[in-house]
Amino acid sequence: MHISAKDLAALIPPGFTLGVATAAFQIEGALEEDGRGPAGWDVFAAKPGAIVEDHSPVVATDHYHRMPQDVALMKQLGVDSYRFSFAWPRIQPTGRGPANKAGLAFYDRLLDELLANGISPMATIYHWDTPLALDEADGWMNRDTAYRLGEYTAILAEAFGDRVARWVTINEPATVSANGYAFGLHSPGKELALGAFPTVHHQLLGHGLAVQALRAARVPGEIGMTNVYSPMVPNSANPLDRISAGLMDLGQNRLYADPVLTGKYPDLIRAAKFFSSFEHPDEDMELISQPLDFYGLNYYMPTKVAAGSGGGAVPASMAEAMGSDLSAAGSGGTPFHVETWPEADITAYGWPVKPEYIAVALKEMAERYPNLPPVILTEGGASFEDIIVRDKSTNTRFIPDERRLKYLSDHLETALRATAPGGAAESVDLRGYYVWSLLDNFEWSAGYKQPFGLLHVDYETLERTPKASYFWLQELIEERDLSLAAGAAIAQAVIPEDAA
Repeated sequence: MHISAKDLAALIPPGFTLGVATAAFQIEGALEEDGRGPAGWDVFAAKPGAIVEDHSPVVATDHYHRMPQDVALMKQLGVDSYRFSFAWPRIQPTGRGPANKAGLAFYDRLLDELLANGISPMATIYHWDTPLALDEADGWMNRDTAYRLGEYTAILAEAFGDRVARWVTINEPATVSANGYAFGLHSPGKELALGAFPTVHHQLLGHGLAVQALRAARVPGEIGMTNVYSPMVPNSANPLDRISAGLMDLGQNRLYADPVLTGKYPDLIRAAKFFSSFEHPDEDMELISQPLDFYGLNYYMPTKVAAGSGGGAVPASMAEAMGSDLSAAGSGGTPFHVETWPEADITAYGWPVKPEYIAVALKEMAERYPNLPPVILTEGGASFEDIIVRDKSTNTRFIPDERRLKYLSDHLETALRATAPGGAAESVDLRGYYVWSLLDNFEWSAGYKQPFGLLHVDYETLERTPKASYFWLQELIEERDLSLAAGAAIAQAVIPEDAA
């Protein structure tokens, strides 16, 4: 059971954004159309065995050709905002130089379509699709890529600055560094282990240069960045488990948030020899820690950490869902490993469903960063195997994804209660929650085997079918609007005593 849509709506404060999210490479397709250049992900995904069952992103959900239909479905859903990403190689085919006019034109149409339907755009500047030419020049191992991101951002600011309400500079730098450069599970497929640390700084510098470009263009939209956040939980009271969880917390969470929100890397990281393997000017930190209008958190799950190499880097269920042999990544080569949550429900990805830890994540952010800007939960959602039910009398399809519906309801409720007066993270100014994802899509190395969408996609016909979770969110938004309207009417009807 979960809270009713009406009762959950009553917890939503005025001004709180309910949105949906996607990323260009996962939905657009049309990889060789209208002047788009190749991305590193194009090449990585074409390697045999890199993607589960060798699934291809060439068509994906065909959003490039079906964008008006998808916006119409968002309008029907009633969301306040849509978080999407600009495809870097569609706009700057080689990652440098002038913009591709056809690429700009597509996003012109998207933004105009959103605004015409009353949907506020949140645009992500970089969501992993590095132009191939930059990947071939060492990608995020190369400091120059940060400057290329700044140049690219200036193009976006000039073209779209008048219509974007919120900007996310970079999405999940932690995932890019770990999966793309340390373990080789994502593009560009590097297996550098601790040698991947320069990618951390270069991505954060790219974030800073992107902020600088947006501020220089005087864009009216709010500016922030987003990283995935996972509370780290020791497997036991064993001090080694606690130390291991602390180290994981440093590498996953604080390594990215501390520089942005405090202007310096964690002390332990700065003291470690492997992190000083590259030099950077002091002024980098000033760029990285420029004031933000919001800080984005992608929250999916907590992580249980134990000392020792264990059987592998992650639990077997998660490794199987990724379509990769993650047991080799870190097996015997790391001083700690990730354990399972035997008591928890798990998603199709093998992720534990633990909504109570979204409150822990928010509380930790509040305690660590006294000057924390407003927070937006920029992604949250779950993959579950969907069952399609067909009504023969009407020849309609229905997808009763109750587990996804409950996941979203429980997590949103927990976040709202945690940040309400008296909550565990009451000092956090929580501004919104974006569901990942609007529609089933290409989930990176997991291909099309991990459906997160509110909309089911038939990959043969590309037909979109709303799931029960879609109709639940639609009801929640309707109840929220009714509640706010009633509150406004009551406030307007109250006449102050001194005015009588």
